[in-house]
Amino acid sequence: MNPREIKRMMSQMGIKQTEMSDVKEVIFKGTSKDYVIENATVTMIEAQGQKTFQVLGNMKEKQKTPEIREEFNEEDVSLVMEQCKVSKERAVEALKKANGEPAQAILDLQK
Repeated sequence: MNPREIKRMMSQMGIKQTEMSDVKEVIFKGTSKDYVIENATVTMIEAQGQKTFQVLGNMKEKQKTPEIREEFNEEDVSLVMEQCKVSKERAVEALKKANGEPAQAILDLQK
């Protein structure tokens, strides 16, 4: 079958195909690594209200580095700061050591 016939048949079945020409890179984020598709060619296919994406390109795997990012409730930080008369940085450091437990952080700082 030639491409023209395929397009006509897809149209008759309610399938719409669109090339996304402005996409240059696609990133799939995994739990242990990311998959980066460079020089990507992306085609979106719509059928029965669902969108499916076809991605072609050069794939690279990027190992994730463990992200150390701990956020603490502002109330907990303020409580530790007030009770122990310490700076915000010191209160956050104490909360990190106490696994986010303000009571333990206060006890540790008072020692």
